[in-house]
Amino acid sequence: MAESAKQHIDRIRKTKFSIGGAYNPLTEDLHQALKNLSAELYSKDVHFLMELIQNAEDNEYPEGVDPSLEFILTYEDITATEAPATLLIFNNETGFSKKNIESICSVGRSTKNGNRKRGYIGEKGIGFKSVFLITSQPYIFSNGYRICFNEAPCSRNCNIGYIVPQWVEQHPSLVDIQRIYGFGSALPTTTIILPLKSDKVKPVKEQFSNVHPEVLLFLSKIKRLSIREHYQDKVRTVNSFRIVSETNFVSRKSIDAESYMIHLSACGKTFSYYMWRQKFPVKDENRVGRRSEVEEFFITLAFPFGDRLVLGNSSPPGIYAFLPTEMVTNFPFIIQGDFILASSRETIVLDDMWNQGILSCVPSAFVNAFTSLMKKTDAFSFLPVKESNYEELNDVRESIMERVLAEGNVPSRL
Repeated sequence: MAESAKQHIDRIRKTKFSIGGAYNPLTEDLHQALKNLSAELYSKDVHFLMELIQNAEDNEYPEGVDPSLEFILTYEDITATEAPATLLIFNNETGFSKKNIESICSVGRSTKNGNRKRGYIGEKGIGFKSVFLITSQPYIFSNGYRICFNEAPCSRNCNIGYIVPQWVEQHPSLVDIQRIYGFGSALPTTTIILPLKSDKVKPVKEQFSNVHPEVLLFLSKIKRLSIREHYQDKVRTVNSFRIVSETNFVSRKSIDAESYMIHLSACGKTFSYYMWRQKFPVKDENRVGRRSEVEEFFITLAFPFGDRLVLGNSSPPGIYAFLPTEMVTNFPFIIQGDFILASSRETIVLDDMWNQGILSCVPSAFVNAFTSLMKKTDAFSFLPVKESNYEELNDVRESIMERVLAEGNVPSRL
């Protein structure tokens, strides 16, 4: 007879964590290492959100499904943990497999390892554990699994927190989850429930208000993201945006490039971007361990048609590694590449040989895109006239200007 989800969890607890068995003195060291990792990896709580979006992008989806990610913040204590607010995340993926469960009960054993060529964007093997920045007890309901984790050591014999699964018997109930989500629609396959720490409610709300719609631009799967607030059976939409359409695909096989338009719906408006995606061979001097088997750089430049959406007083990010960094380039276009990030996720590692290889290809990609754009719009508005605050990006800027001027299509006043 096939092992049930609960039997699987019981087996993990017994065989991996010796719950019910002899005490292992190394468990205290492991617990402390996990605690330090979750606390120090990211400098801001916002990164838990980027990890959740990244995980959703890396998930598999049933055919015919429009991949989406939904966040609902409720002030009901549905977990009976006395949390002042609870964050629920809904994702219509295929759901957790046994292998996924075993990975999340480990450190650094991501199921995405070695799958860079298949389009997975995660690589740090941390992912879900970043939620401990905002909760002490996360829950996962997926494919028959109903489990939670706790940052405190799980038992006297185990002495490990963070990665030891515990079966959920009572709270939260599926009825409570469905009520928060709304009885008008079936629950998505995977639900993550995060009872928030009391000092994290305000920061989480602020970050949700500041999520930039452009977060969807370079994701190949997630096309819709919504953030709602649930209070006394009333639901208020905080943020909602989606990719409306992708049109005008043109392939340019002679230079391994393609272009297309993306139309993004947000804040009651539609924003359009001309996307240029080009492939370049990786040179030997740019190979690094984490990318040693990758043969090609894929660089995408996004050119906004019209003003970019600005949230508050902050400038929108100019560099993406599938998801936004916090780097403001002062360029009138966006650079996307498979960059290696600093552990904070806020910046790319500028002195990394792999990243330098990507940046060295940006001028060629820009010139090709610029030539194409001249037939469609005022391409000169996309020239990087302003200096960047980053020396390495100024090198990119100068190379672009030199190459464009060499083409003879730019007025001398520039």
